[in-house]
Amino acid sequence: MMGQHSGNQRRLFYSFNLDEHVPADHLLRAIDRFLDLADLRQHLATFYSHTGRPSVDPELMLRMLLVGYRFGIRSERRLCEEVHLNLAYRWFCRLGLEDSIPDHSSFSKNRHGRFRESDVCRHVFEGVVRRCMAEGLIRGEGFAVDASIVQADGNRRRGIPREQPIDWSDPQLGSRAAQEYLRGLEHGTFSTSDFAWDEQADEYRCPQGHPLRREW
Repeated sequence: MMGQHSGNQRRLFYSFNLDEHVPADHLLRAIDRFLDLADLRQHLATFYSHTGRPSVDPELMLRMLLVGYRFGIRSERRLCEEVHLNLAYRWFCRLGLEDSIPDHSSFSKNRHGRFRESDVCRHVFEGVVRRCMAEGLIRGEGFAVDASIVQADGNRRRGIPREQPIDWSDPQLGSRAAQEYLRGLEHGTFSTSDFAWDEQADEYRCPQGHPLRREW
């Protein structure tokens, strides 16, 4: 016999456990297991007033920001909407089904205010690093640098001793790229007469023979 869902959403009381609806292998469970914000309030105590209306919980805002960073939610307005709708996000932020979400303007005010003054993000980051060291994940014996390889616009034959002073006001010392850029600004446009046309490659080439690339 074919069943039919009644679609009754008019119940007044529900028995609902948010923890049961977050999968055991969810990434936020792994993050929450090692995230320690116990000393966060003590670190921020001097940046809050002792009078007035209670503010938004700083731990709530940091947990929401962690959700945004981890899942690529760059808009704080959209972050508030996602936390409002996603059960796993609510669970990670310690929010119940009926708890309200902070307004998106609270993030920008705190980010440019007490969060920046207290350097709280660095405080949390250093706490994560200390936890990784305690778990044996890192030892601090080396470091890595992420960089892009760019062809240098220089000539070793024109090098000068390090101790010799350089008069950087001399326009002849400007790099070729800077000179071409300034020359293009003076004419109002960049002319292709400075470059050679390679018919075989069907592209312009720089005076050194390298292909001309436009980057934005």
